[in-house]
Amino acid sequence: QVHLLESGGGSVQAGGGLRLSCAASGYSYSRACMGWFRQGPGKEREGVATINTVDGWTNYADSVKGRFTISGDSAKNTVYLVMDSLEPEDTGMYYCAADSLAVSWRKYGYCNLGGAEYAYWGQGTQVTVSS
Repeated sequence: QVHLLESGGGSVQAGGGLRLSCAASGYSYSRACMGWFRQGPGKEREGVATINTVDGWTNYADSVKGRFTISGDSAKNTVYLVMDSLEPEDTGMYYCAADSLAVSWRKYGYCNLGGAEYAYWGQGTQVTVSS
């Protein structure tokens, strides 16, 4: 059974930073697309960043490029999202997701940000950025 457990959310002031972690189990972490998605108040879910755990290739939403960094540790089956220069617009519930069969990669040639190919989702961790 696939499990994704997020941690690291919290409340920070604008300009601050947080590091989110996602511990994965129950599938072959080393051959997957992993991603972070978020849903802000009154907004639709959006992709933030994804990583191909085979070669580390990453993909970011334009709104977070240069501020967020996704990385993976295959020894720990864990994906991280380091968030710097946070803005109030970054507020929301952040979800870790796994495309454990790399469907996205095989379909598009990269781990996309749409989310439809990600079959497994964590419970989410709240990030609140105050101005």
